[in-house]
Amino acid sequence: MEEPDRPRPSGDAASRLALEDLGPYSQAELGERIALLEAEIARVKAHRDKAASHRAAADALFGKSGG
Repeated sequence: MEEPDRPRPSGDAASRLALEDLGPYSQAELGERIALLEAEIARVKAHRDKAASHRAAADALFGKSGG
């Protein structure tokens, strides 16, 4: 069963990060921040791909529902 599409709350982590002032960060801190964000992007993509694979397997097993 699919969850309905809902807008993300404006206080989610990505929204808060986008509003943060980057001025106080040093070059090294910005580099560390970029590395952490890239790792998080990879984690989210892996989760998305795993969910898509799971969904495709379920559709193959049970047939795709007309929606």
